[in-house]
Amino acid sequence: MAIGQFGTALDEVLKRNGETRGAAGAAAHVDASLIGKIVKGTRKPTKEVMASTTKHYDDGQLYIAAAGEVTQGASVPWLNNVDLHKSSVHIKTLEEIQEALDSLQRAPITKTKEQLAEADMKQIKLTLMECVEAITALTHYVAILCKEYCFSWMGVWKEHRAYLKSKKYLK
Repeated sequence: MAIGQFGTALDEVLKRNGETRGAAGAAAHVDASLIGKIVKGTRKPTKEVMASTTKHYDDGQLYIAAAGEVTQGASVPWLNNVDLHKSSVHIKTLEEIQEALDSLQRAPITKTKEQLAEADMKQIKLTLMECVEAITALTHYVAILCKEYCFSWMGVWKEHRAYLKSKKYLK
C-alpha cells in the first residue's frame, strides 16, 4: 500500500474477515465512526489505532500499510495491481531474487567511492534497486503464505528476531 493507504488495507482486511468497522473499533478501543473515517481516508490513523488493529488482525497487508504510514513510504508498498495468487507470487519472487543476485555479482563494491567511475555508480544504483525489488517480492511472498497457510505474520517475525538474537546479531 502506498502512503495513506492504511484505511484501504484495513477495509480489505475487514471484508476478508467478514468483520464490521465496529469490530475494528472495539479492537482499537475507538468508535466505529473513527474507523469509518480512516477507511474513507478523511482521517489519518493514529499510531495507537494502527498498533491495535495490526496486532488484532495479524495480517501482513495491514502491517505493510502501517509501516508505509509510519515511515512516510520508506518501506515496501502493498502491491494492489498484480496477481497475488501464491503460485504467481512464488514465481515472481524467484525471478526478483535471481535478478538481485545477478546484479549483486556485478556490483563493484570492493572499490572506494573515490575509485568509482560513473558506470560503477550506475551499477551500484541498479543493484540497490534490484535488491529493493527482491525485498518487495519476498515481503509479499511471506505475507501471502502466512495468509494462505494460517501462519501468524507477527509470529514469523518474532521467531526471526529470536533467531537473530540467538546468533548474537541483535542485543
